[in-house]
Amino acid sequence: MARWCAKRGWPVHPLTPGSKLPAANCSSCAARRHTADGCPCLGAGRWCHGFLAATTVPATVTAWWTANPAFGVGIACGPAGLVVIDVDAHAATVPDRSRLLPGIDIPNHVDLTGLANGFHTLGLLAALRGKPSPADDTGTLRVRTPSGGTHVWYQAHPHLAVRSSSGSGKTRALAWQVDVRAHGGYIIAPGTTTTAGTYTAIGDTRTPAPLPTWLAAELLRTHHADQPAAAPAAMPPPRARQAVTAHAGRTSMPKALATLLDDVRACAGTPEGTAFSEKLNRAAFTAGGLAAAGLLTEDHAEELLTSAAQAARPHQHRRSESIIRAALTAGARHPFHPRGRS
Repeated sequence: MARWCAKRGWPVHPLTPGSKLPAANCSSCAARRHTADGCPCLGAGRWCHGFLAATTVPATVTAWWTANPAFGVGIACGPAGLVVIDVDAHAATVPDRSRLLPGIDIPNHVDLTGLANGFHTLGLLAALRGKPSPADDTGTLRVRTPSGGTHVWYQAHPHLAVRSSSGSGKTRALAWQVDVRAHGGYIIAPGTTTTAGTYTAIGDTRTPAPLPTWLAAELLRTHHADQPAAAPAAMPPPRARQAVTAHAGRTSMPKALATLLDDVRACAGTPEGTAFSEKLNRAAFTAGGLAAAGLLTEDHAEELLTSAAQAARPHQHRRSESIIRAALTAGARHPFHPRGRS
């Protein structure tokens, strides 16, 4: 499993056999007498300090798990480009309704009878947004945990640096009994076995889908990410910006958007099961951010999106139009430049 993850570009690190905790190496680390700064293990290419040592180098991965085949597999979420929604189902006293969804006032008419765990709070959040619960998302990799919870794996948005949190965190939290594994954290790979049981993939999907646009917006709202990762430092004067934008809109397209539009068009070959709506959402969100950053005009962005959607789903014009307008508007609130400009 470690080699399989590394081949996918997911940096891995060993977990203590039978545990979900990272394996220490030198005695000082094991006794927690020093931090990663200056640790000789990291410089020597040995495992230590969990996800800080994670790697995709085949020879290193082979050496680590040859040294101890019983190691579990941890994946450094940030470097792997993963955002994992960790849904718990622990028996616990349910907090006041004001603490179930931080930052959201749950209307009094909403009946919370029977609410008992993270599956319920995540479902409630999704319902309030008019969306299906990520815990039920069959289009992405989901992993059942030994405690009865579920890890829902997504590809991180390329311009959104999401940070980890716990469901009851004081600085940021998505929902009660719902954790977020992203930058600054790791996730346990499916197939890893602890004394509590085995982390087991659910269904047939083994590939993380793109992070849904609505969920990305929630992570921004809950301060898991402050800004899209490459927001422009400064903008030219309005008139100059309009001239540059008009020129860029006619002659070029940022590579990030071109790739996402290709993903939308690729849905043409298969009528169902291609996550068309999410792909169009993601492309439109990106286009909105690029337009707000002055890299193309809004009209040209809409034209590109409509053309791609029409090619993929010619009979769903109204639905596609609604998705494009909503995601363009959402993306425009978060202007950014792509890391690589074409």
